[in-house]
Amino acid sequence: MMSWKENCAAALDAAKLFEDSLHRMRFKELVNCYINYPFFTKGLCKCMYLSAWDEEHFCIMLSTLSDMSLGQDKSTDEMRTQGELLAEEQTDEEYYVYQLSNAFLDDAPFHLDAIAGISPGIRHIIMQALRAAEVIDNLGD
Repeated sequence: MMSWKENCAAALDAAKLFEDSLHRMRFKELVNCYINYPFFTKGLCKCMYLSAWDEEHFCIMLSTLSDMSLGQDKSTDEMRTQGELLAEEQTDEEYYVYQLSNAFLDDAPFHLDAIAGISPGIRHIIMQALRAAEVIDNLGD
């Protein structure tokens, strides 16, 4: 029987939601390292998918999760607070990516304003992350 993390990666693979092998590898690394911590949730898993998109965001997530594990955090509350601060610091379309992460952590819906000035590349990332979130939500516990 496959574990939840194996089912998760397989379901995302089946839905063709990884951009490339590096995206898949970074995502699996995050999940493998942090799935057994008390702060791991489906919302955090969605953030892991989003942050694994590129090396820069992956490193930010890895640093944050490392700090959380060392501080023995029990929830993502502090991460959520940091996410709000990071979103407010953004002066470009990255703002929407951080808002999406915060929505994932809050288990809240996220709707992208059709008129938001977002490049096709960032819009693609957000739409793929929303599709991945549906896949993750539909996995059993």
